[in-house]
Amino acid sequence: MASPQGLAPATRTLLTLAAFVVTLAGLHAAGGFFAPIMLAVVLVIICHPLRIPLERRGWKPWMATTAVIVTVYLILAILVAMLVFAGIRFTDLVRSYSDELQQSLADVTTWLGSLGVDQSTASSITSEINPSQVVNAATSVASTVLSIAGSFFFVLAYVIFMGVDAARYDRGRPAFLPTKSDVFERATIFNRGVRSYFVVSATFGAIVAVIDGIALYLLGVPAAVVWAILAFVTNFIPNIGFIIGLIPPMLLAFVVGGWELALWVLVVYCLVNVTLQVMVQPRFVSDAVNITLTLSFVSVVFWTFIIGPLGAILAVPMTLLTRAMLLQKNGSNAFYFWISGETGAEEPTSPDDAVPADPHPEIEAPDERPPAIADATA
Repeated sequence: MASPQGLAPATRTLLTLAAFVVTLAGLHAAGGFFAPIMLAVVLVIICHPLRIPLERRGWKPWMATTAVIVTVYLILAILVAMLVFAGIRFTDLVRSYSDELQQSLADVTTWLGSLGVDQSTASSITSEINPSQVVNAATSVASTVLSIAGSFFFVLAYVIFMGVDAARYDRGRPAFLPTKSDVFERATIFNRGVRSYFVVSATFGAIVAVIDGIALYLLGVPAAVVWAILAFVTNFIPNIGFIIGLIPPMLLAFVVGGWELALWVLVVYCLVNVTLQVMVQPRFVSDAVNITLTLSFVSVVFWTFIIGPLGAILAVPMTLLTRAMLLQKNGSNAFYFWISGETGAEEPTSPDDAVPADPHPEIEAPDERPPAIADATA
């Protein structure tokens, strides 16, 4: 049967899904342009509260806005410099230990052959991590970072204008809050979630980086500081970032100390990074931004596919933005808003609490006897 709008529910569902696919296809096509702008937006949101104490101290609005913009690009420059430094240092180390790596790969090929693995198969396995392949991969990552950095500075004017407009929006909030309270509530939830997410990620990233750096130094792995920096940066990629940060130090440990040292690096990363980044941190993130653990994990894969490598870092903010734009805490979408992880007014603490104590209470049947008989019985 057709809906009041003139379309059957199934037709409206298909049209909604089609519009969703077209929108995602557009984002995918414009990912190289959209992702750096979105990261700039996130950084401005993070740094915008800095203007409040500055203005209270007597700073003029334009001075506070300038401080916000300068802070954004300092953060941006530091992150890019850290990634480029780690990539260049890793490339230099691979080239320095090229002979040792070749010998280690030959030993692995011989060991696989002793286990009965075909020689051609063993060679194809080890060829994937030969020095030239590793150098090419590191160079590719470094060039990608540099190209993204170029895009960041390309949108410098956009960041400046956004920082100026953010102050204007703050001044206009009291005038439009009574009539646009829903819009301001969504924006507030999104902004608060973005800041909370990156505060949690930066805190856990610093803890993991310090522990990893000290452990790698004590184990004798070259360039322990570089891998500590990489562990900090990759911590902003939910759930799977530690794998990216594990590969370089584990590979170098294998070259300089054999499989025993590589195994120790793996054990350290599993104890520290898996425990903190995969088991503990997601719980804090889900509590801070009110999204489910499953949604935070799926977001990484989804947004990386849609807008490229930066989607891994922007996964949670993009999910929060999508929820703020499409769903409401009240009305027909309130259930889906709650499904995504936002806490409701009253949530049961256990499944038993969600079920009434007596779902089918017995109702006393009315006395259908004639009045005379009923009176006599009474």
